[in-house]
Amino acid sequence: MIVISNFEVTKGYEFWKKAFESNETFRQKHNVKVLAYGHEDGIESNVYTVVEINSIEDKQLKEPSMVELRENAGVKHASLKITSLVE
Repeated sequence: MIVISNFEVTKGYEFWKKAFESNETFRQKHNVKVLAYGHEDGIESNVYTVVEINSIEDKQLKEPSMVELRENAGVKHASLKITSLVE
């Protein structure tokens, strides 16, 4: 399953990117493969991630450690939009 997430960051893209990249071990443990990530051209606070997972539950969206990691990285939770793609 391919999942696209879109959200705003409040601490800047580079700050978020560093936190995101440092979380690779957690993603590997939960079988989350990063396909792409980046920000909208000219709007660094509007971030997208594209990941491949076995199921939406693998995204671990509500796990307290993930919520804390996203908050510390500056993710504005009210802006978080998750789209699962189907063929």
